[in-house]
Formats: sequence, C-alpha cells, structure tokens
Amino acid sequence: MHRGEFPVDEDLVARLVAARFPRWAGLPVRRLASGGTVNAVFRLGGDLLVRLPLLPGGAADVERERRWLPRLARLLPVPVPEVVGEGEPGEGYPWAWSVLRWLPGEPPEEGAPGDPAGLAADLAGFVAAMRAVTLPDAPRAHRGGPLDLLDADTREALARLRDVPEEGVDCDAALAVWEEALRAPAWDGPPVWLHADLMPGNLLVREGRLAAVIDFGCAGAGDPACDLLPAWNLLPPDARDVFRDALDVDDATWARGRARALSQALVALPYYRTSNPAMARNARYVIGAVLGGR
Repeated sequence: MHRGEFPVDEDLVARLVAARFPRWAGLPVRRLASGGTVNAVFRLGGDLLVRLPLLPGGAADVERERRWLPRLARLLPVPVPEVVGEGEPGEGYPWAWSVLRWLPGEPPEEGAPGDPAGLAADLAGFVAAMRAVTLPDAPRAHRGGPLDLLDADTREALARLRDVPEEGVDCDAALAVWEEALRAPAWDGPPVWLHADLMPGNLLVREGRLAAVIDFGCAGAGDPACDLLPAWNLLPPDARDVFRDALDVDDATWARGRARALSQALVALPYYRTSNPAMARNARYVIGAVLGGR
C-alpha cells in the first residue's frame, strides 16, 4: 500500500513471538485479512492477536495505545484492546509491536449494518463516553485540530480525482461542501477525548450491536466533530439521525464532521483505489453519503 512499507509475514511474527515471549512459542500464527493501512494483524493461537506497524509512524501509535488503553478501558461502555505483551524490535524488524487479547466480533458493513438504529445508539454511547473522559495530559488526537489544517490535502485530492473520471466523483459538489464547512464556526470549546478513527474496520459488532472498538492509535483530544465519522462512513440515513439526536449535535459541529468524513474519503480514494479495496470501497460510500443528501 505504501512506499517504504516494512514486509511482515507469519514466519517473522513466529520468530518475534518465540524470542520475546517463549510461553507463546509454537502457537499457530495466521495473518488476518484487514483493510487497515498502518498495521498488519495476525491471529496467535485462539485467544491472542499480534499487531505490527508497517510504517515508522505506526510505532508511535503502539506507544500511545500502551499508555492510554488501560486508563480508558474502565471508562468506556464496550471492550477495547488489552495489551498483554509488549514486543520489541528484533529479527530484523525495527519497531515496537504488541500482543493483544482477542476480541470477538466482525466489522460492520457500511450502509447495511444488521441493526442500524441499535448500532447508532451504541456508537453514540461510546462517543459520549469518550467525550466525558477527564484523564489529564491527553495527547493531541490525529486529525483533531482545526478543519482548515486539512484544506491543502483535500484540495490536492480533489485535483487528483478530476484526473480519474471513471470514479465519477462530482468534484465541484464536493468542493462546495468542503468550502461551506470551512465557513462554519470553528470549535471554540475545550478539546475533548476522541477515538479519532471510527472507521467500520475499527468497530466490531455481534448480532448487529457494537461489541468492541479497536485501534486507538489516533486517540487523544480535539474537536468533537472528529468522532462523528460513522454518520457517513457506516450508517444509513435513518440511523444517522438516531446517532445525531443521541449526541445532540449542533449544526456547526455536524457540518465539520461531515466535511471531515468527506475529506478523509477524498484523500483515501485516489491513494488506495488500486491497493486497498476495503478503503476504496468505504471512501466511495462516504462520498456518496455526503453528496447524496443529509
């Protein structure tokens, strides 16, 4: 997916585990299909998961999760990853990595979750619980700053998409949505705790309801609009209304959330359209959801 991505496979993971955690040596290792873009994930035995960064930036995410997940876990309404082993560089692999407890569930399907209204309510409960966290010294959430920090990347992505007519993106309409959001009032309250990457691939559901939230590598404090992304990257329109009503989102915050979702999708689509089908599919869904109406 990325230039400079570190190659990882089952053999490397087995060697890393055996060297660092002899008690788990010999457990079967199986790479899991994932739409993730920063880490590779491997099932280790029946109860564990190994997660390794593919890029240097992912190494910082590992340290962030190790520090904050134990503190956040007791404050949130659904399970989150539990780090049970702190891996170190070795066997030619250059960064820290983690062994986590396996969490059951499956990522929901964008636009067609099994219980849309129930899932929307669950997500709103999770977002509200994150916002209520008062842990001090929160790091800055990835993408949690002012909307205009995303302006250059968004416009560059639109320019790239104009050169990919087969995607059928109405770039003028997308630009109008983006510029309207830039004119909306910026967040002027204190930063709040955010997951900051509520993509479908970072959610696990069982029987249509939220069972766990994973991948806290972007978590930190920032604009609450950042955690509204599921309204457009996952939920159908009626459930989107349930989500908004449960969180009592004002118009300006809703506009920023919509624009953030659109910006992320516009950047992702030309970058991942040939290398990550799951990310490209979700980007198309977001663009359609945003430009299609509410």
